[in-house]
Parts: sequence; C-alpha cells; structure tokens
Amino acid sequence: MKTKRLTRLALLTAIALTIFMVELQIPSPIPVPGVKLGLSNIVTVYCVVVYGPWSGLAVLLCRVVLGAVFSGRIAALAYSLAGGLLSWALMCLLRKIVTERQIWVMSILGGLFHNIGQLFAAMVITGTPSIAVYFPVLALSGMAAGLFTGLCAQALLSHMRRIGHDFE
Repeated sequence: MKTKRLTRLALLTAIALTIFMVELQIPSPIPVPGVKLGLSNIVTVYCVVVYGPWSGLAVLLCRVVLGAVFSGRIAALAYSLAGGLLSWALMCLLRKIVTERQIWVMSILGGLFHNIGQLFAAMVITGTPSIAVYFPVLALSGMAAGLFTGLCAQALLSHMRRIGHDFE
C-alpha cells in the first residue's frame, strides 16, 4: 500500500475514532439500547465510496476495536462488529449501483442493516429472541441516522472534489 494512501486511511481512522469517543458523551435521545447517531459512520461511508471496500473495512475494524478498548466497552464489541460488518457488506454491494448523488440511499440501508446485525447479535448472545420487539424503533432510528450520515458523507465527498482533492 502506498504511504500516502496509508497515511490518509490512518487519519480517517483517527477522525472516526475521535468522533466515536465524543459521541459517547452525548446522551441518547431515545432510551432504547442501541439507538445512537453513529456519526463516525460518516467516515466509513466516505472510505467505502472513495477508497474502496477493503480500505473501508480496515477503517471500520480499527475504529470498532480501538473504540471498544478506549471506551472500556469490550462487551459491546460483538454488537458493533456484527452491525458494522453487515452494514459494510451491504454498502459494498450497493457501491457499484449508486451514484455519488445517491450515497445517502446506501447509507440509509447501511444504517438499517447495522441495527439488524446488532439485534441479531443480541439475540444470539443473550439467547432471548424477544429482544426483536426493539426492531421497529431500531429500524427507524437506524434509517434516520443513516440518512444524516449519508448526506454528510455525500457533502464531504462533494466538497473534497470541489477543492480539487486527489483521492489516491
């Protein structure tokens, strides 16, 4: 991997991790486990679109693992990985279909799949299928957060293109 690209991915990982740690300090507006804004996913969506699936995965995995370690939430690692990997897989499939003006659509579906992955992990870990009762709230919150993060990633990409940023 070229040094310039590796450095950019490391910086994007640091940005995503910083956003994640700051967001942990914001109280959730809805008292349902798993509901949060997911602002660090702006960076993940951006990476998948600009640098490709494998670079996006690297940034995602580093952010999730380091976020669990730095926040002391190791128990939440399985939920974050399940949601993040399912969301990433869907975004990889949609990456070739959506245009740069439709990144928000990919992100909405990514947010939904993230919550599906987390809910599935919770059901497996706890052995409690009745947790699925949270699905409607998690689906709506995931799609709303996905819309916001997708629009932010789309605006970021547009801005970077406008200032003449080279992506290699």
